[in-house]
Amino acid sequence: MDDEPVQPHRWYSTNLVGVPARVLASTAFNAHPVPLSIAGTRECHPGLFSLLKRCQSLNDAAEVFVHYLDIAFGLRSPAAHEAADLGPAERRRWRSSWRKLLQAWGMDNASPAGAVLKGWVESRFGLVPTHHRQPLQRFPSPAWVTYLEEKTFSRLHNNNIHQQLDLVFEFCQWALQRFGLPGHAAAGAPHVRLWRGSTRCDEQLVAGTLQNRHCTVRLNNLVSFSLSPEDAGCFGDWVFEVRVPASKLLVFPGLLTGQVLQGEQEVLALGGDYEVVARYG
Repeated sequence: MDDEPVQPHRWYSTNLVGVPARVLASTAFNAHPVPLSIAGTRECHPGLFSLLKRCQSLNDAAEVFVHYLDIAFGLRSPAAHEAADLGPAERRRWRSSWRKLLQAWGMDNASPAGAVLKGWVESRFGLVPTHHRQPLQRFPSPAWVTYLEEKTFSRLHNNNIHQQLDLVFEFCQWALQRFGLPGHAAAGAPHVRLWRGSTRCDEQLVAGTLQNRHCTVRLNNLVSFSLSPEDAGCFGDWVFEVRVPASKLLVFPGLLTGQVLQGEQEVLALGGDYEVVARYG
């Protein structure tokens, strides 16, 4: 029992995807994944997914999706004649958006935006973060207090931001089933081969050794991967080759119009325990 406080991935089990959090975080799930869907999201937006069915390309679908979110969550800037009718307070109102959140993640995943995204994963998938600015171990601790404060940061955690992210995840899953990951995985493929650079290998290692190349690492509840080992090598001395379930992907290059993440080859996916092939340098 003494080691339980340093096992945050074991604390929670409830989620909205119908797969227990401990299973979702396991290497067994990663080896034999099943589709994931956030309960009620597609049912609450039937018009959007009806429009998406008519799209013949990923680019067309992305334009439909972004336009829908702009309208549904008031994300577009008001036209001049519309702004004239708004009061000063409404014109200054900050509307949190999925795009601003992901862009901020790309700049610094240990920022308040990163905490909001990790909090969304915690809420929807039951996966508790293992790191935010520093390892999240014994509770309570200053590290946990910082994370809890930042994941509800009012400037970013408004405008139904969790519902916006729910739709981004559902759109990503719909796109993978319909179009696949262009150049990397066919439509409906269960896995995508990705790479991740790391400098914190010792605290991530769960089983095996880096020297033997094949090992198991515990990644944060939301984590960035790269589409090539060369890109991943820019982010750490060790590079992990990983088979990531397609059902764990949130964002991939080309999914959404406009700038989303800073890295052009960056993929954002759910974490957990992964069997990896490690190489140095």
